[in-house]
Amino acid sequence: MSLAPGSPPAVEAHALVREYKGGIRAVDGLDLQVAAGEIYGFLGPNGAGKTTVVRILTTLLRPTSGDALVGGRSVVRDGDAVRRLIGVALQEAAIDPLMTGRELLRMQGALHGLRSKQARERGQNLLERVGLTEAGDRRVGGYSGGMRRRLDLALALVHRPQVLFLDEPTTGLDPTSRAALWREVRALNDEGTTVFLTTQYLEEAEQLADRVGIIARGRLVVEGSPTALKAQVGPPTIHVELADAEGAQRARSALRGLGALEPAGAGGDIHVQLRTTAGKAAIAPVIRALDEHGVQVESVEVQMPSLDDVFMAVTGATLEGASSNDGSPSSGDHVGEAVPASRAPEATTAR
Repeated sequence: MSLAPGSPPAVEAHALVREYKGGIRAVDGLDLQVAAGEIYGFLGPNGAGKTTVVRILTTLLRPTSGDALVGGRSVVRDGDAVRRLIGVALQEAAIDPLMTGRELLRMQGALHGLRSKQARERGQNLLERVGLTEAGDRRVGGYSGGMRRRLDLALALVHRPQVLFLDEPTTGLDPTSRAALWREVRALNDEGTTVFLTTQYLEEAEQLADRVGIIARGRLVVEGSPTALKAQVGPPTIHVELADAEGAQRARSALRGLGALEPAGAGGDIHVQLRTTAGKAAIAPVIRALDEHGVQVESVEVQMPSLDDVFMAVTGATLEGASSNDGSPSSGDHVGEAVPASRAPEATTAR
């Protein structure tokens, strides 16, 4: 969603610092700004300070120094006002398993000062919105993971917050549940809600976020739109699979001048890789050049840089499970854990 130029930021942090015992700086002079009405994806490897920043912005933790404003209110000096402006769905949120979804929504409404009738009506509307109408009178202990995440979202929306903080909302969910939550986040944003989203799934950030910020070692190392960040990594790569290994040398000769030839890596005897700014427009010239040199081709594919490439470039790590298609970690039990990369490049600064 786009707002008029000059609208005040929904979230901003200035020289934010949080230290723990032993002089450990989880957040180290972080500056951050989220425009009103945007979806901001906040990414970082484990230990980068991501969770600490979110806890500060939601008034659950005081900064050691610096300040942050949410809706123009200071999290340090005016925490009560900030809490009235925000909705928060954290992974560790405690929900009484013996209560029903409808009871929890009514209780949440009462805590936010809604009268009994208002709380009932708001609860019913939210149950319908997140697709839990039929389950509204069932005890939450019997809900599936996807149902609990949708109820978390509904509870965060009871008081119609200006800014919604979502902490890894689809971790561990099946594809159907993930898609349903994505639709709801987009719908909320279309209605004017600013969304601050932390996620371990780079695909999720790419699909939902207007801008992405990546934190490492307590500092914001890069931010921008997914498209702009991917463009910084480099141009697309054209992958050519040959019919046999005999044509590899002819293929490389044919493609010189169309882009930068790269080592093909595994299976290099029948693969040729060409990096070119032309992207998909280069496919026709590539095929024509190969045909003219008598090279038999099995397939030609364009691979665009991904947010995973961006993450690798600026943090020297990748998010395990980040590109999983089924909403589950790609391997092991270390959900979202950073995996060091060999020969990691230097991080670029955001400002």
